[in-house]
Amino acid sequence: MSVRVRFAPSPTGSMHVGNVRTALFDVLLARSLGGSFVLRVEDTDRNRYDPQSLEDIYGSLRWLGLTWDEGPDIGGPHAPYVQSERLERYQVAAERLLSGGHAYRCYCSSQRLAQLRESGHVGYDRHCRDLSEEQRRSGEASGSGSVVRLRVPEEGSVGFEDGILGTVERAAADITADPVLLKSDGFPTYHLAAIVDDAEMEISHVLRSQEWVPSTPIHLLVQEALDLPRPAYLHLPPVNGPDGRKLGKRHGATAVAEFRERGYLPEAMVNHLALVGWSPGDDRELFSFDELAAAFSLEGINKAPGIFDHGKLDWFNGQHLRRLDDAALAQRVRPYLAEAGVDVGGALDAAAALIRERLTVLVDAPQWLSFLGQDPRLSAAELTPKRLDAAATAQLLRAAQPLLEPVWAGADAADDAVDASLRQLADDHAAKFGDLMMALRMAATGSKVSPPLFGTMRVLGAEATRRRIARAIDTLTAAANANGGATSD
Repeated sequence: MSVRVRFAPSPTGSMHVGNVRTALFDVLLARSLGGSFVLRVEDTDRNRYDPQSLEDIYGSLRWLGLTWDEGPDIGGPHAPYVQSERLERYQVAAERLLSGGHAYRCYCSSQRLAQLRESGHVGYDRHCRDLSEEQRRSGEASGSGSVVRLRVPEEGSVGFEDGILGTVERAAADITADPVLLKSDGFPTYHLAAIVDDAEMEISHVLRSQEWVPSTPIHLLVQEALDLPRPAYLHLPPVNGPDGRKLGKRHGATAVAEFRERGYLPEAMVNHLALVGWSPGDDRELFSFDELAAAFSLEGINKAPGIFDHGKLDWFNGQHLRRLDDAALAQRVRPYLAEAGVDVGGALDAAAALIRERLTVLVDAPQWLSFLGQDPRLSAAELTPKRLDAAATAQLLRAAQPLLEPVWAGADAADDAVDASLRQLADDHAAKFGDLMMALRMAATGSKVSPPLFGTMRVLGAEATRRRIARAIDTLTAAANANGGATSD
């Protein structure tokens, strides 16, 4: 049997971590077994439909690399894949259910249903289930419209084998009483549309969250009544936060777009999400997408909830950032620098490599590389370490300038020698090496924190570094002279 899986989001809100984890498992299953991944937009809830949400679905899946084999924008034997464009199919199915006695028309007004809820009644009371012919004619004549409800058995039970949970059985009394299949506006509910589409699209495996377990008996009844094949059902473990509670805003960002904006790599998101409720069977943690597809199996999906941890995602992101070569990292960093107005000129590859080990998310790149903008203009107080004065700091910087020349002449191979010479310089002036390096760092970058100093100077360039140190010396000398001090050559 050919494996065909589907991801069927509803465009009524942002794509969040739980949605994407389901889509990811769908794709991995399809790729691992040479099957097909179908995208189907379930947009029959017209009151909550949001066009921006639809774009978010497409954009999030594409950003993560979860491309679909069939669905919107692709077509195929089952196109279109948007439910609002397939209404006739569901209406035909509803008529089949009516003619076979498996469903009935309900004429209850919204006011009556509201009163039923207010009275404390749980579910529908089956008021229209066995209307007389005269009552049905009266309902039709009223012009108020009707819905089609499934005739759920009142006795017995419905069971199925879940690929993760094992045997699941529900007594008829515990199944939602006669749910609506077709609304009065001609649009189907999920209970009808999903079943019709899964059969027509030859879906072999349905992966969805465990919150749908109570609805599965309804779907089995519809399949049986329409004589449709039953796919394999696998209800995925919930996604929880580190505190063991269902993942929500209290745990931080949950929308995929938020992670994208904050500079997480899609590779890191995919890697972390794959391990939320699934295990490769060994201690491996770092995977590329192809490695995940090769290792994925249904047997690795756990019954217990998976944990989505922002701290762990940070770790994955750092690991995947370090896997990128200089050019690839530069390409990822570029838009964040441009948005922050940081111009690195032609040194982007080298600048990106410089901050690779310090980056957690791409949005942090501008703060690490802001020194590449205009020359810093600092006061003497800002340039002077606590254990030195302006005159002594100027003297150290002046003496350090010629010792730095090998940084540009010999690239990083000369760094150890430069380091040693600067240490000797600090000893000769009875100064701390750390104070000397801080003064150089402040002069060159304008910040107490920067990437490795010699690499920073190389990216900045010899001319700019010399100019900045000279400006710092002038500032310090002026301050020393103003205070009656002096500097020596």
